[in-house]
Amino acid sequence: MARVESYSTDGIESSRRAAYWNDRASECIVPLVSDPADRDRFRGSIRRSEVGGLAFIDVSSEAQVVRHTREHASRTRTPLFIVQLQVLGECTERQIGRETRLRAGDLTLCDTARGYETCFYGPNRMLMLGVHRDRLRRYVPDPERMTAVPVRARGAVGGLLASFLINFWGEYQRGMDEGAAERCVLTGLELLGAAYDEIVPAAAASRGLAEANLMRVLNFIEAHVRDHDLTLEGVARACRITPRYIHHLFAARDETPGSFIMRRRLELCAQALASPARQHQSVTSIAFDHGFNSQTHFGRIFRAKFGTTPRDYRRAALAPEPP
Repeated sequence: MARVESYSTDGIESSRRAAYWNDRASECIVPLVSDPADRDRFRGSIRRSEVGGLAFIDVSSEAQVVRHTREHASRTRTPLFIVQLQVLGECTERQIGRETRLRAGDLTLCDTARGYETCFYGPNRMLMLGVHRDRLRRYVPDPERMTAVPVRARGAVGGLLASFLINFWGEYQRGMDEGAAERCVLTGLELLGAAYDEIVPAAAASRGLAEANLMRVLNFIEAHVRDHDLTLEGVARACRITPRYIHHLFAARDETPGSFIMRRRLELCAQALASPARQHQSVTSIAFDHGFNSQTHFGRIFRAKFGTTPRDYRRAALAPEPP
């Protein structure tokens, strides 16, 4: 008989319902925080089971916004990909700068190693499958690039996949043999791979344009990273795109445009400090040559990145090797 864990807010006091829901959802899925649209009337239920090495999580709830933050991602012990199949209702999924609207029968991938946000607009039901990263890559090459890319129910394979997963989950809960269930899981993963194969050309075309724009931005920054007046607005004007779009391009890199500029300046300063050819140039002069305007600020963030002061870094780098 299938072993299915069940949780529900029924019978929980309204004042404790949101906290209870957050605790149960974080235990069953990944660390997250839920913000119900109506805390007093919010209701939700979760059914969960391990099937063929996959976590099946069936969640029904009222309107809510679910957030899995970067801090949550850093505390996720075993990062998974989650196949999110919208069974009833609608939601919007946001991750790494992408946004997709899911309606009944649509599904997408979510990477728990990164932050994400899901907005459910009313009563809804979502069936989720937690798949280990290495296992998913056997069926969906480079799944990181497929996060928040939808597989539509109207697609030839997408509709078949959605129906298969929903019907299989129902039969499993009614007592399907475990051996048969494991074989069905393999069929589901094969269908998932086929569904993404069907949409890859269109996704690749969009991704190719984004990657080309990102390279333009990175190349411009590298060429002007030493300029004191380098700003995001200036980069956007030079590349003929908007600052907002630049933030969108950087979302997949897990760093902002500003943090990238700062990292490159610090790395170039470290190279200069370790160069025998520049050992007679002062630390302050090197910092100012690479876009910094304050010696105090430079010293503080250099130490935060490299764990030592600029002078001590130079001293260690230039010290003669022992015989």
